[in-house]
Amino acid sequence: MKTLSPKVSWGRLCELFGISRQAYYQHQKRQKRQAIESDIVLKEVRRIRVDQRRVGVRKLYIHLQPLLRRHGIKMGRDALYGLLRAHGMLVRPRKKSVRTTNSNHPWRKYPNLIKDFEPDGPNQLWVSDLTYLDTAQGFVYVFLITDVYSHKVVGYHASKHMEAVSALAALRMALSQLEDGQRPIHHSDRGSQYCSSMYTALLHKHGLGISMTENGDPWENAVAERLNGILKNELLPEHIESKEAAIDLVAHYIHVYNEIRLHSSVENLTPSQAHRRTGPLRKLWKRGTSEKSEGATPEQVVCPPG
Repeated sequence: MKTLSPKVSWGRLCELFGISRQAYYQHQKRQKRQAIESDIVLKEVRRIRVDQRRVGVRKLYIHLQPLLRRHGIKMGRDALYGLLRAHGMLVRPRKKSVRTTNSNHPWRKYPNLIKDFEPDGPNQLWVSDLTYLDTAQGFVYVFLITDVYSHKVVGYHASKHMEAVSALAALRMALSQLEDGQRPIHHSDRGSQYCSSMYTALLHKHGLGISMTENGDPWENAVAERLNGILKNELLPEHIESKEAAIDLVAHYIHVYNEIRLHSSVENLTPSQAHRRTGPLRKLWKRGTSEKSEGATPEQVVCPPG
């Protein structure tokens, strides 16, 4: 029996299903192009996640815009979400907590001065907080001072202990970048490090107002809490072998946070870019809206500020 050539067979199949050969080959061409485009996008996502290993779809889509334009790739955010889901590249949140605030101490606790205060420029309001990194050798503690207007980390220090001298190191770094005449309000929780006499003495020496949370509610220090979450859950690796390695990683990822990562709370600028601005900065997120990212279903995710 004479067999049909592949060309003839495909021609007859196209006729059977009522499509032309041209339409069939155009479909094949589109599929090939889509595969190439997907490879280009996935390669760039992997490159971005070298330093921002847990960045979600929303931020990735902004980072990818120059590449999409350069290659003429038409891909919406939902399509990107589907592509990452198909390749197992959605990130899932991590949950673990350690108490780092001890407000049961004899030092003076200051009132909350920032209830209705909204900065309209950099170095008007700082928030301080303490977080931790879990390593195979135990915890490393990271003291952070963040500018509320720009979300830039202006001072930090990583240490193997939670003593006030480490908080002072972060404060001195922050003070060193102040320009003449700038006197930000310093806001913190009521932890012993921030209430200690040597810490408050340095704040008084430089003329900074001292403000503290009133009831320990994390939402009273939301910018600092958000920074902690970004560093631990999005940027820093989940497994760190030693305390020394953790301390070395902090400086690198503070740089990534300040200079590379985009923040929807400051018009999708980096914190360093926002720190050079003045005037209101638009928040490009809405509390309670769904976002297809972080490995959850669209209905489960609430778009976070940051």
